Amino acid sequence: MPAPASKRRIPVSHLGMSDPHQLFDDTSSAQSRGYGAQREPSGLGYPTASASPQGAFLNDPVSNMAMAYGSSLAAQGKELVDKNIDRFIPVTKLKYYFAVDTLYVGKKLGLLFFPYLHQDWEVQYQQDTPVAPRFDINAPDLYIPAMAFITYILVAGLALGTQERFSPDLLGLQASSALAWLTLEVLAILLSLYLVTANTDLTTIDLVAFLGYKYVGMIGGVLMGLLFGKIGYYLVLGWCCVSIFVFMIRTLRLKILAEAAAEGVPVRGARNQLRMYLTMAVAAAQPLLMYWLTFHLVR
Repeated sequence: MPAPASKRRIPVSHLGMSDPHQLFDDTSSAQSRGYGAQREPSGLGYPTASASPQGAFLNDPVSNMAMAYGSSLAAQGKELVDKNIDRFIPVTKLKYYFAVDTLYVGKKLGLLFFPYLHQDWEVQYQQDTPVAPRFDINAPDLYIPAMAFITYILVAGLALGTQERFSPDLLGLQASSALAWLTLEVLAILLSLYLVTANTDLTTIDLVAFLGYKYVGMIGGVLMGLLFGKIGYYLVLGWCCVSIFVFMIRTLRLKILAEAAAEGVPVRGARNQLRMYLTMAVAAAQPLLMYWLTFHLVR
């Protein structure tokens, strides 16, 4: 039996092919060598494989048109919202009532406590527009009423705490009661002005401002009551009640009795009599409410 022929081992590299026992060619080395290298364009007009999706999206004319349309739509929506807000909440007018400074606040507080020393109560105008409160002490503002209301609630909480009666519910009831009375006052005055057909430039915000000045006197009365007892409360509150009465009479007569104030003499007639009674009623209601909202805080 002849001896088997010797098998000669031939390197794979010489054959130019992979292992014959392997089903697929090993291309991992080729991929590793080509990793990170930019692929050449295919010549068919398609973007290269290295282009990022974000860049392709931003360079697309359709996406640019969509972004421009979205920006325009957002601007139109903002303008529409601003118009509707200004319709229901007069932001521009509210800015006027908060245009105050420290000097104005000091003078206004002095006017509220000592209205007897003030002579000129006319509101100043510039081109048919009232000047800002910081330039005219007679102009109504909302800064002092708002701060006075918040301070009144804090002082009420302090008074209830010294009497060991403080509770969040009771403090909330105090705040809601003050707001309810203020709302009823404004509605009653607006209804009365409509019934007496008074031609006046007195707005709802003006009424809120003028009626909110009574909280300044209420704070003074409660603080003096906490420091000096009932005697201090009645003395200071009594002074503030008379002061706010005089302040409201001299302020509202130029708003409600505009015709009579322009002529300098009272105009006879039932309509002007009703306007005068309305002015007196609004001024007289302020001391009553000041006492009603504070008497239970001092014991």
